[in-house]
Amino acid sequence: MSAHRKADGPAPNGGRRAARPTSGGTSGRASASRGGTAAAGKGGQGGKGGQGGGGRRVGRAILKWGVILAFVGFLLGSAAFAYGYMSTDIPDPNEDFQTETTVVYYADGKTELGRFAEQNRTSVSLSDVPAHVQAAVIAAEDRTFYTNRGIDPKGIIRAAFSNAQGNATQGASTITQQYVKIFYLSQERTLTRKVKEAFLSLKLQQQQSKNQILQGYLNTIYFGRGAYGIQAAAQAYYDKDAKDLTVREGAALASILNSPNNYDPASGKETKERLLGRYQYVIDGMVDMGELDAAEGAELRVKLPKFPRIVDNDSLGGQKGYMLEMVKRELRSADFSDAEIQGGGLRVTTTFTRKAMAAATRGVQGQRPTGLKGLHVASASVDPRTGALRGFFAGQDYLKSNGGTNWAVAGGAPGSSFKPFALTAGLKDGYSLKSTFEGNSPFEVGDAEFENQGEDGGSDYGSAVPLLKATEESINTAYVDLTLSLKGGPQDVVDTAVDMGIPEDSTDLRPEAGVALGSAIVSPIDMANSYGTIADGGRAKDWYVVNRVQNSDGQTRYAHQRETDRVVSPDVASDVSYALQQVAAVGTGVNANTIDRPIAGKTGTATNDDGRIRSSWFVGYTPQLSTAVMYVRGKGQAPLDDFLPTFYGGEYPARTWAAITEGALAGAPVLDFPEPANLEATNDDHEPLPTFTPKPTPTKRPSPTPTQTPTPTETPTPTETPSPPAPTETCTGLLCDPGNGNGGGNGNGNSPSPTPTTEPTPPPPQ
Repeated sequence: MSAHRKADGPAPNGGRRAARPTSGGTSGRASASRGGTAAAGKGGQGGKGGQGGGGRRVGRAILKWGVILAFVGFLLGSAAFAYGYMSTDIPDPNEDFQTETTVVYYADGKTELGRFAEQNRTSVSLSDVPAHVQAAVIAAEDRTFYTNRGIDPKGIIRAAFSNAQGNATQGASTITQQYVKIFYLSQERTLTRKVKEAFLSLKLQQQQSKNQILQGYLNTIYFGRGAYGIQAAAQAYYDKDAKDLTVREGAALASILNSPNNYDPASGKETKERLLGRYQYVIDGMVDMGELDAAEGAELRVKLPKFPRIVDNDSLGGQKGYMLEMVKRELRSADFSDAEIQGGGLRVTTTFTRKAMAAATRGVQGQRPTGLKGLHVASASVDPRTGALRGFFAGQDYLKSNGGTNWAVAGGAPGSSFKPFALTAGLKDGYSLKSTFEGNSPFEVGDAEFENQGEDGGSDYGSAVPLLKATEESINTAYVDLTLSLKGGPQDVVDTAVDMGIPEDSTDLRPEAGVALGSAIVSPIDMANSYGTIADGGRAKDWYVVNRVQNSDGQTRYAHQRETDRVVSPDVASDVSYALQQVAAVGTGVNANTIDRPIAGKTGTATNDDGRIRSSWFVGYTPQLSTAVMYVRGKGQAPLDDFLPTFYGGEYPARTWAAITEGALAGAPVLDFPEPANLEATNDDHEPLPTFTPKPTPTKRPSPTPTQTPTPTETPTPTETPSPPAPTETCTGLLCDPGNGNGGGNGNGNSPSPTPTTEPTPPPPQ
């Protein structure tokens, strides 16, 4: 106690202790101060101590609520994710990606003619894509494809930040996400679409295997050059199937698909350099993935594969656009919908042969005079045994004319090439090639007046011209007389033309006195097909361009069924054919008689009201091919003789016909026509001329060299009153007295008509 009190008692020197001038004194003061603080810890200085404890409590509260809010946020996010996942249904695929390219072939069923497509795509099985091509695509686009869950969270976050900054172009996705975006969604780049893409990717991965997703991706992704999918890309870049791609080629295509516009090697040297860098990235990725060993990769990455020289596809240029239009029109008439045609993956075999199409183009271009703007030359070649359209020329290039008029379909006025319909009607009505008709010009019928070719009212051929001569020399007045002499009058000519293949609704096809002179508007295709009726012994059939349609799996959906109608007897057909052979041999069509085959045909020249030529034709046939050639100008009515005074049917059209036919039938066997029936007249309205001596049948004329302005053949002008001599011992024509023919030459004697037989239809010449 005393010690304690001593320590606490008053200090000496007036109650003050002397402070030691040492650091210990300082320490003592500090201690006293700390002691004072400690003593007052629950007193005055306690304010600061209270604030520190409250801060800790607030911090703990904030942390607590932060955890709670984070948990609630997690729950809400999870709920939102679950709701988004559950409420997101996989939609129907985009329509364009449900389509398959329809491929159109020439008549051989192998050579591709063209395609119909919403997108140029041909789907293939994953088993048809080499493993190294699959690996290259994975190395290029998603190296964790087989291990990831189908989404790229980092990509979604990048898209979120990009959108927050007002830039909605952030991409980068897994293969699954890319496939979902292309196959199911739009191409807009927004956060909303990105989130939906993620949900669909997760859900799709639950429903499809990785291989199914990869197969779908490879069949939909765009590779540039209009190619969707690996098969179309292989054809577009390498002209081969996907199954035949090499490692280099597959890696190059995998590189290109990332940005086709920036990596197409055809775009230039700089683009190739960019592609090489991307290609090396892909090769390195294949090495990293274990798909290639290091040595292989080192060798492959040095250079790009060779790309074949790009040949301009020109899928619609020349005549192809017209060909495909005709195919599409016929498919529609066969009840195929536009959706099936454009994207049904059909395989269409047509009737066109490359040989006949090329012959038409060469024939026209080789004979058509140059430098005449607005001149249209059209042709059509039909197999008379089947009605198959083998070749044609539309008059112009499809692309250069911006898909303009197909003159092979549109046609014009055929002029005298329509006369064989009247000739056929006359022989059916009981007349013969020896029956005679009015040959003088002009020939008046009511208020109408008809003239033959020639000046001052036309040439006169006498009042009793045999029908054979009227055909050879294309005498208008005789054919008007014949038309009016038929039991049914002009209607018989119309009906016969329709029966043989001329459309009944043809413009200006009316039962008038001059119907045989060809003022109706008809197409070269219909004329060729109608003449084919005579070439096939009087059997008519519709022309067509689609032979067969199959699904992509080879199942036949459609096959053309030929329907043949006997509209002309074989005897009448053989005599009509004989008359048309004489046109080419000694008549107005001699310029067509320059090929080493029996031919038959008829010239035609139509004029406007002012007498100027508006169209000129030659229509003819061999037993295997019937071809029509037409020259028109402008919209089909403009005068041709403003160009050159040589646009008669026996000039440019006849020469063009010969060039086309010779090319189309090169290598085909030479076939003869059946012998004429030598029908005798049973109609008493016109008596035959028994003393007429026919011209001898000449041998084949040498082929003339075409010139810019060939000299027209002079039209023979008979005397005012022809007096035919009596027949001689050498008479061999149909106009000789019965029994005088010897059957020589082209079978011009009076031998019995052979029994017609139906030949099996041979394959088209290729």
